[in-house]
This record gives sequence, C-alpha cells and structure tokens, in this order.
Amino acid sequence: MKIGLISDTHDNLPLIKRAVEFFNERKVELVLHAGDFVAPFSLKPLKELQSPWRGVFGNNDGERKGLLKASGGKIEEGPLFLELDSKKIALIHEFQELPAEVIIFGHTHLPQVERQENTLIVNPGEACGWLSGKPTVAILDTLSLSADIFPL
Repeated sequence: MKIGLISDTHDNLPLIKRAVEFFNERKVELVLHAGDFVAPFSLKPLKELQSPWRGVFGNNDGERKGLLKASGGKIEEGPLFLELDSKKIALIHEFQELPAEVIIFGHTHLPQVERQENTLIVNPGEACGWLSGKPTVAILDTLSLSADIFPL
C-alpha cells in the first residue's frame, strides 16, 4: 500500500494544493497528516484528494473544534494507531517512541527517514516551506516498509 505523508502545512494553501496533486498523481491509497494544519480553511484542498485521509493535531492547531468539524472527524489527538498490510503504524506530531513498526511524525520541519532496530521512523518534513524554503512530503510503501521524501 502506498501512503502519502504530510505534515506542518501551516495554512500554505498553494503548497497544500500541490501536495494533493502530487498524491493524486502517484495514486496513493491513503494520506496521513502529522499535524499543524493551523486553521480550518486549510483543509479545503484536502477535499480534492482521491484517497481517504486522517490526521493528528499538532502544537500549532489552535482552533481544534473548527478543525475537527471541517475535517468531518478525520483529525484526532495523537498518537493515532493504524494497522495497514499487517503493519502497526503510529501517527503523532511530536516524536516519541511508540510500539509500532512505523512511526510518522512532524513538528521539527526536517525530513527524516531512519531505521531504529525494527522501527521505521519517518518525518515528511514541512509541506509549508516556511522555515526551510524547501517544502517536502513523503510516500510510505507498507509492503517494502520503506519511505521516500519528495520535494513539492
């Protein structure tokens, strides 16, 4: 299964739209957002995804009730645990060690793909590009248990 990974969109609508187009072009089957959407209006582009999506709140998501309502309940407090292709996947905003084969997080705005023993740790980086000027997303392949970072 190919899963699109995104984090730290911080209201940057043009880059959120670009990420949605990227995921649609690559026909991902699910998108996971590791938090820091910021405002409810930033969820509008996600309606154009051709796959379902889920997300967790980040530390900059101040209007949580509005985000929850606008997302139709797709955003929740992390960690969010999913089992996909018999792999336990954890989605959280700020990194913490969790009992999972894949831990997806954001917060640092730095892209990262790393293996620690039997756990794949992935930070798709910042989709907003505000800090680095280099917006990125990632795609996780649950069958090979690998992930790649892509520029937007």
